[in-house]
Amino acid sequence: MDLLLDARTIFISLGVGHLFTLILITAYWHDHAKDITVKTFFLAKCAQTATWFLQAFRGEIPDFLSISLANSILFIGASLEILSIMSLQHSVRPITKRFYFVLTAFSIVGFQLIVLFDNQEHLRIAYSSFITVVIIMPVYRMILGRTQTLLMKIMGYFYLFVIATSLIRGSGALLFPLKTSLFTPGIYQTMAFLALYIVMILGNTGFILLLKEKADQELIRLASFDDLTGTLNRRTFTSLAKQHLTDYAKKKKPISYMLFDIDWFKTINDTHGHTIGDQVLQDLTSRIKQQLSPEDLFVRYGGDEFGIMLPGKDEAESNKIAERIKQMLDGADHRGLPITYTISMGILTVTPDQHTQLETLYTSCDKALYMAKNNGRNGLFRGLMDE
Repeated sequence: MDLLLDARTIFISLGVGHLFTLILITAYWHDHAKDITVKTFFLAKCAQTATWFLQAFRGEIPDFLSISLANSILFIGASLEILSIMSLQHSVRPITKRFYFVLTAFSIVGFQLIVLFDNQEHLRIAYSSFITVVIIMPVYRMILGRTQTLLMKIMGYFYLFVIATSLIRGSGALLFPLKTSLFTPGIYQTMAFLALYIVMILGNTGFILLLKEKADQELIRLASFDDLTGTLNRRTFTSLAKQHLTDYAKKKKPISYMLFDIDWFKTINDTHGHTIGDQVLQDLTSRIKQQLSPEDLFVRYGGDEFGIMLPGKDEAESNKIAERIKQMLDGADHRGLPITYTISMGILTVTPDQHTQLETLYTSCDKALYMAKNNGRNGLFRGLMDE
């Protein structure tokens, strides 16, 4: 049995649904007024709300409002929504914004040309459906890559569903022009409105959940990393390093550990100021990160003291990494800094067992660092693990 629906009621309910989303976003926005992602999504929901209310009064208001203006606003809303979703993935570049500006303008102009020269509903439906596919297509990135979360991938598949339904609707409008109108009661109307409800509910809820996930990730980042240099903080490093020691003790494979600091760092701060000192720390860590692999652990203990754990690296491999770091700093153009700087480094390699303690590793490596400094600084010294 077909469920026949009143088009006006459906359009009004869709508008009210988006209106409630606007209320929730406004409440969130009260404390996050500078968040461009929230602002973009808010504007998208404003556009979509206006679209559905204009559609609801089709036949009672001029077609210019219910058809031309409503669909133009809908294109704008769709583009803004996708831009806001993409910004949650940190993937909105200036060229992307320009692309969507041009695409939206092209979409509106194309639709108005259809209205002017061949104003048939099935053509408008087909055009709008295929344009929607083009607007949404870039979100395929949400289901690719190892760094995407499960929620991000689910949202990606949701938008693929929207793409599929838009393709079906556009093709159906061309093949069956008399059956695809949202104002013609029947199974097509029922399925189309159900799809619109699903899009509204999942799209709005999904964005809010993605926003919450992004905020949670930022809290984790702030709790796990040093704010100035982006290296691990002591607490997070300690937890991960102890787990590595346990894992590599079972594997019976080596772990190398480096401890280093900047030579005469206090003098740098006293002579040039703490701003230059901070720039030195950032320059140093950014250069060293280029020499490390994803599984290596890089920690800032405090001040100018840093440590690096190299899981699976033996003496020869850790020596190569240490030498690369030293050569990189010795011969580097320090990116506009008014000074040059050097580091002293202690290094050791162990094959851990069940009794190996991180604290002992640190103490032994600290002694090696002391020897490097005692030998004239700007060098490295390989130490041995204390019994």
